[in-house]
Amino acid sequence: MKAQARLGLYGLILVAVFAVAGVTANAVVPQDTVQAWSETTPEDRPGAEAGDDETHSSGHAGPEAADASLGLGLAQDGYQLTEVTAPTETSIEDELAFTVTGPNGQPVTDFELDHEQEMHLIAVRADGQHFRHVHPERDERGIWSIPWQWQGAGSYRVFADFVPTETGQGLTLSTTVQVAGDYVPLPANQPVTQTSVDGFEVAVEGELVAGKASRLTMTVTQDGEPVAELEPYLGAFGHLVALRDGDLAYLHVHPHGEAPKAGETSGPDIVFEATAPTPGRYLLYLDFQVDGQVHTAPLVLDTSPDRGTVGEDGKPGDEQHDNEHAKGDNDDH
Repeated sequence: MKAQARLGLYGLILVAVFAVAGVTANAVVPQDTVQAWSETTPEDRPGAEAGDDETHSSGHAGPEAADASLGLGLAQDGYQLTEVTAPTETSIEDELAFTVTGPNGQPVTDFELDHEQEMHLIAVRADGQHFRHVHPERDERGIWSIPWQWQGAGSYRVFADFVPTETGQGLTLSTTVQVAGDYVPLPANQPVTQTSVDGFEVAVEGELVAGKASRLTMTVTQDGEPVAELEPYLGAFGHLVALRDGDLAYLHVHPHGEAPKAGETSGPDIVFEATAPTPGRYLLYLDFQVDGQVHTAPLVLDTSPDRGTVGEDGKPGDEQHDNEHAKGDNDDH
């Protein structure tokens, strides 16, 4: 075959290959998704700053890693939530059980105490209702379990928050559980900055600014009087869980102040620092303890624009806040 003919044939083959590749790409990835990827700049991605080349989360880039760092992944860094079992109807009383496997594929049986517990189990329905924060027990095989009955039908997200001894780094893994029955969603349609629970009134002050550490102050009162008998719970005077409305992304929250000593009480204010990864609405659940009883107050906040406030010392609010935070805070989840 002459050289000119061979070149012409190769050209036709290349055209055919690229045509097939184009059809395959359109079949696998929708066109609007491809367009969204192409139009997204680093500054548009949650958590990114101007000039960033990529978004990093726990040492990995991409949306999958970002979801995992917000507790929306079944697996992260070689650890995986497996063998999850739970009742499938509200009328059934049984156990909620699961296993955490490690990078070697075997059940993990060595965990560090994190806020006085090896495992924090959090379950909440997709609309933010029926929140529960409990601590299951682990057997010698590495199976965690706790007696369980669902309070209502619907789709639930179940979080496992723990620190494997091998790494010493906290992880939050999660999965969903479907519970059969009539489901009437009760979504958070507006912010809730004050609420009542078990005879206590709880209010939150402060603005939640997307992408920045925001100071939130929870105040507990009873019959209009400040409650000064808040007892330590899980190594602090309060424990706050924050979830993003919509996908229930799990935020890490930090309380201010030193860890309380045995027998010490405080109140009525509990100060936390939370970082919302994106603008939107966030569901807050405050656990506090009085007279040996733990109470949970649900609240709702929308993110506010960054106003660049100035502190009492004349410094920008962020600088003042960072200086105070640097004095030493305890981590909470």
